[in-house]
Amino acid sequence: MSDFEDSMDVDPPAGDVKFTGDSSKGKRLTAANLPVEAEDSLPWVEKYRPVSLDDVSGHHDILATINKFVDSNRLPHLLLYGPPGTGKTSTILALARRIYGTANMRQMVLELNASDDRGIDVVRAQIKTFASTKQIFASSKPDPNASAAPGSQRTNSIATYKLIILDEADAMTNTAQMALRRIMEKYTSNTRFCVIANYAHKLSPALLSRCTRFRFSPLKEADIRVLVDKVIVEEEVKIMPEATDALVTLSRGDMRRALNVLQACHASSTPLRPKGVDVKDFVVTREMITTETIYNCIAAPPPDAVKEILNTLLTTTDVTSCLNTINALKASRGLALADMITALSEEIVKVEVSPKVMITWLTGLADIEHRVASGSGETVQTGALVGVIRSGCELMG
Repeated sequence: MSDFEDSMDVDPPAGDVKFTGDSSKGKRLTAANLPVEAEDSLPWVEKYRPVSLDDVSGHHDILATINKFVDSNRLPHLLLYGPPGTGKTSTILALARRIYGTANMRQMVLELNASDDRGIDVVRAQIKTFASTKQIFASSKPDPNASAAPGSQRTNSIATYKLIILDEADAMTNTAQMALRRIMEKYTSNTRFCVIANYAHKLSPALLSRCTRFRFSPLKEADIRVLVDKVIVEEEVKIMPEATDALVTLSRGDMRRALNVLQACHASSTPLRPKGVDVKDFVVTREMITTETIYNCIAAPPPDAVKEILNTLLTTTDVTSCLNTINALKASRGLALADMITALSEEIVKVEVSPKVMITWLTGLADIEHRVASGSGETVQTGALVGVIRSGCELMG
């Protein structure tokens, strides 16, 4: 029987394998229940997660390519990699809904995240069992009500192949990745793999060669602003236009970070109900979210503080006096050295100096940032920061 075991496989019982998918508009329910208001029971990151590929922000070239794959029924194994919050998981979940529909995702999609056990045993048992079985009730009837782009044909069919989503795959062990590469080849006829990772270099070269790679770069500010403006309108957030600009800029291409900060600021602007006041009698009057609120929530140095620190470093010739001034500013503004280095590096590149001075500054700041990340004390490294900037100023003279 061992020679025919692959052809004799059948679908396992539904209770043996954990599948994704939900019947409620494709949203994944969470246990979060924020005590601000009833409508805030779901985090905005999940509440406004894209349902279809048309709702995904940015990456229009990648989405167009994936749509071509689906329309021609030639979907390869996919590798989506890039920084967090750029839409990798949202894209593949929206793709799965388009291929199978919300009702069929539980039977056709297996999603394993970094929180799940994905060692060698899971690859050999759970993933292999799901990949080796084939959907025998697939149909391909055109859906006349489905919206389709000109020249494309969308169906309500259940595709003949299953989909396995491996999120945060760069956290998998090397032995699990080695076992996975053979399964990807053996069951390609009825299973497609989508590997999602933050860093492609942490994956096995054998896996990389079997997948079509798409890099999700940080989102552009215009793409983030579209969704942020939509959330502001729908959630009735009271925020100044300058604060919205600061939020989009400080998110640095991370949509998840932008929505989380916006929700946190919105919650902090809501006053608490006084004790003894009935809920029906309490009128909610939210405060206006300002730029200062955004910077305090993110804990980033305000622009005026960064300019003051840089001006002090460039103009104060006495190193001891300069160091005392910087320490006083750090204490009064509550600034961390790591955040100061990041903000200073963005301001320093705007200064018109010779390449030799710029190299001295950036090299020194890179060394200081590395030492701070390694656990060095801030007191000594703050002195090193003053010394690096003043060394460059002496080269200017």
